[in-house]
Amino acid sequence: MASSSFVSRVSPTCNTISFSSSLSKSFPWPPRHPSSFSSAPHHHHKPLTVRAKIREIFMPALSSTMTEGKIVSWVKSEGDLVSKGESVVVVESDKADMDVETFYDGILAVIVVDEGETAPVGAPIGLLAESEDEVAEAKAKAATSSSSSSSPPPPPPPAASPSLAQAPPAASQSPPPEGPRKIVASPYAKKLAKQHKVDIGSVVGSGPFGRITPSDVEAAAGISPKVSSDNVGSVKTVSAAPSPKAAASAPLPVIPGSTVVPFTTMQAAVSKNMLESLSVPTFRVGYPIKTDALDALYEKVKSKGVTMTVLLAKATAMALAQHPVVNASCKDGKSFTYNSSINIAVAVAIDGGLITPVLQDADKLDLYLLSQKWKELLGKARAKQLQPTEYNSGTFTLSNLGMFGVDRFDAILPPGQGAIMAVGASKPTVVAGGDGFFSVKSKMQVNVTADHRIIYGADLASFLQTFSKIIENPDGLTM
Repeated sequence: MASSSFVSRVSPTCNTISFSSSLSKSFPWPPRHPSSFSSAPHHHHKPLTVRAKIREIFMPALSSTMTEGKIVSWVKSEGDLVSKGESVVVVESDKADMDVETFYDGILAVIVVDEGETAPVGAPIGLLAESEDEVAEAKAKAATSSSSSSSPPPPPPPAASPSLAQAPPAASQSPPPEGPRKIVASPYAKKLAKQHKVDIGSVVGSGPFGRITPSDVEAAAGISPKVSSDNVGSVKTVSAAPSPKAAASAPLPVIPGSTVVPFTTMQAAVSKNMLESLSVPTFRVGYPIKTDALDALYEKVKSKGVTMTVLLAKATAMALAQHPVVNASCKDGKSFTYNSSINIAVAVAIDGGLITPVLQDADKLDLYLLSQKWKELLGKARAKQLQPTEYNSGTFTLSNLGMFGVDRFDAILPPGQGAIMAVGASKPTVVAGGDGFFSVKSKMQVNVTADHRIIYGADLASFLQTFSKIIENPDGLTM
């Protein structure tokens, strides 16, 4: 079927995406003007196909990782007039909700995918009619397509009868040729034959190439083979143990009174990323850092809207500028990329999941512009209105649980990045000075998880030393 390609664009100033629907040129039903179309039958059409002047509204791809989308709400109802550039539907991707607008004027004839339902990227979710003359036709064709897609599959073929399913019996072995033959037997088998007065020449060997084994001699002498208790136990154990495949497929028992809740789109995306991270060989390095000077600076700048997260992000970006390998990434296992930009992704917990807004070029922005940018990103993240480039362009991730009183933790490396830093709370700690006297200093523990294919222990140690110097002497953060 020939049709124009789906085209989408994300507006840089508003959280909307536009779609261009296809105009079908070949159809599974007779066209109005048979002379202008090919009459060759098409048996491979499974998706919903509509005729000219009835346009399909496709499920758009709102990010590079999106494979399906969920309809949050239809802004327009069936029968409503739609103008070019007007929002028609709100779609939930794996990270954000986005308004989808149309390139065409027309009438929303049919809603194919209702609110709360999901559809794969590229699948039709609605039909747009050019005029009222095509509305009834679009509804009829949508109903026909829906009924054909929901028809039950044909019953499976009947199982083969036992007589046909059974394999033919193996041909009986031909009797050994008469006459003298060479006797091949193990030394212990010969010893047993002599001990039990068995003519070894009359014993048929069951070993390789007719070799006579001790068990063959014992069988010829009428002696039952002895089975040790250890062997019995091992046989029982092996027979009782289920195969790994069966154990993996066996469902876990349901706890009485429990409730099963399906993943949201965002939770499914997080789950997918966490599984992908298991394929990367990682290691972890921890480092304690004094924070008295950083705490003092925070007290001075927090009235200007600067948060501790922004201070940490700025310090991280400054340290990464001196250690570019820690800002690098390996995506194919065969090479790695030195990223030209330092984009700090910061993990943020929101309703229904986790997202990482990205402070792009964090090393180039001053502290106050960075704070303003972070405030904007945080508002968009909580409203699920982030653009794809605002959450999937990170080169290094920062996760801070210090505000919850967590003193230390390890973070899981996000796919496509070289390292992630976990920051714990700053707590008073007794420190021994060079003069032998003890004092109390505030310290925080940071742990970095890194991709060991491209970053080594010495790289992380050097990076953490630089990061520690910036935190303990933070005057450069405000320059």
